[in-house]
Amino acid sequence: MIEHLTMDTFKQKVFDFEKNTEWKFEGGKPAIIDFYADWCGPCKMVAPILEELSKEFDGKLDIYKVDTENEQELAAMFGIKSIPSLLFIPVNDKPQMAQGALPKESFKQAFKDVLNIE
Repeated sequence: MIEHLTMDTFKQKVFDFEKNTEWKFEGGKPAIIDFYADWCGPCKMVAPILEELSKEFDGKLDIYKVDTENEQELAAMFGIKSIPSLLFIPVNDKPQMAQGALPKESFKQAFKDVLNIE
């Protein structure tokens, strides 16, 4: 299931930047965050792919979405200049950002390479 994050839920589930200066992932399993906007065409192409992947990888990773229009401060923290921007978050490593609409196979490859899930 895909969950939409606000600033508060982001701090609980991903990274509490008010308590930590160094990156410290709060989640228990790998995650991906889709920074998007409702008016964005490529974002609309990515949405059904993420829905499919959330079912295929259910229980193996968390998929979150951040609406850059409603959460401008959060988007600014990550330097989001173009959307969609996708943040891949392994449990014990630094997150990696990808930009643009990715095809499903590219997501699967990133899950394998960055998040260590198949």
